[in-house]
Amino acid sequence: MGASAIELRKHLNIDNFDIGLLVGVSSLVGAVAALPFGILADKVNRTRTLAVAVVFWGVAMLWSATAHSFGELLLTRLALGFVTGAAGPIVASLVGDYFQSRERGRIYSFILTGELIGAGLGFAVTGDIAALSWRWAFGILAIPAFGLAYLLFHLPEPLRGGQGVLVADSAYPAAVPEDAEPEVPQDIMTDAQRLAEAQHVAPDPRLLQMGPVEKMGFLSAARYVLRVRTNVALIISGACGYYFLTGVQTFGVEFVHGEYHVSQVLANLLMLLVGGGAAAGVLVAGPLSDRLLRNGHLKGRIQVPAIAAVATVVLFIPALVTHSSLTALPYIFFAAFALSAQNPPIDAARLDIVPPALWGRAEGIRTFVRSGAQALAPLLFGGVSDLLSRGHPISGLRWTFVIMLVPLGASALYLFRAMRTYPTDVATAGLVSRGYRLGTAPS
Repeated sequence: MGASAIELRKHLNIDNFDIGLLVGVSSLVGAVAALPFGILADKVNRTRTLAVAVVFWGVAMLWSATAHSFGELLLTRLALGFVTGAAGPIVASLVGDYFQSRERGRIYSFILTGELIGAGLGFAVTGDIAALSWRWAFGILAIPAFGLAYLLFHLPEPLRGGQGVLVADSAYPAAVPEDAEPEVPQDIMTDAQRLAEAQHVAPDPRLLQMGPVEKMGFLSAARYVLRVRTNVALIISGACGYYFLTGVQTFGVEFVHGEYHVSQVLANLLMLLVGGGAAAGVLVAGPLSDRLLRNGHLKGRIQVPAIAAVATVVLFIPALVTHSSLTALPYIFFAAFALSAQNPPIDAARLDIVPPALWGRAEGIRTFVRSGAQALAPLLFGGVSDLLSRGHPISGLRWTFVIMLVPLGASALYLFRAMRTYPTDVATAGLVSRGYRLGTAPS
């Protein structure tokens, strides 16, 4: 939508608020859909469910390319948002069951890099093709979906509870001999949980009294995950960060195009460079947080994103003040680096503070809040920029970005709050996970 915004306004006679609405309704429906998909992620075959969702995603994109009015395009975005809601809960649950806890930060780095590569290719492809036809720009994005769905249909469903993780061919731990019989681990506690136990961190008695998590319905599970104080702080922080990022994705190309007086093609290339900074951030932060954990720093997966969040706010300020693209580019590059660097450690940390039986529903709730923030972002960014423009749209966008640094600063504050509660919630999840593995409530 962001890369095609200019052409959509021309052909459908819409304004910035309408562009924000097209993006927002998709995220809003995806937020609601994440809740039932979170329940399914804890109950059904996840790889096949995700494959079916990807097929329908491709169909919805093709439908978008055939829309002949703003109303019809809005309807296609509703369908697109619904199937998109499957991704967050199912992927989080699969990561917990496919990969060892000590490398989940690195794995999330790869996953989020894939998202950024997809977004970058989307900007590069749709931005240039949209200058000729926004319909072709939408339709061409549907093509990879059907190949991906085929691969997902053939992906084996892992054992639940982290009982059959894939052993990486790396220095940690020692590789399992090829002729060895597979062994179901007797203790599914993560490395962070074992470290908390070794450091004698006291658990949260409120959570231990809620009973066996494997028997919880959705409402009981929701109450549990929303009583995990670190989880709540991470949800709010992530929502603030994704709120700002969605606004940049939606209106960033237009801002660069108008503020720095460059062509749309060059504006798209500049956004790709920013995407490169974001990709570098996720690739560095995930392994770094894993290394800190292996070296005995229990809070490492929270400390890395907290520092990165502060750096993000500091770096965006000079980028928005300058009127030169060459001057702004280094600040924007490293701001994107710091903004994206927060996500892999946080995603891995959530699997340390939530028992395996609740991974899907916990991620569904987080996705609901995050997608709600993403739905509001285009609407508020577009509405505020229209209000502040006074005949100068780019000036309105600049001041909008400045104002929206406030929720970005709030993201950093909540991460520092999470650092205080993280050890306790890790220790609690370790005891609850042990009870989940044995089928009994921990005492």
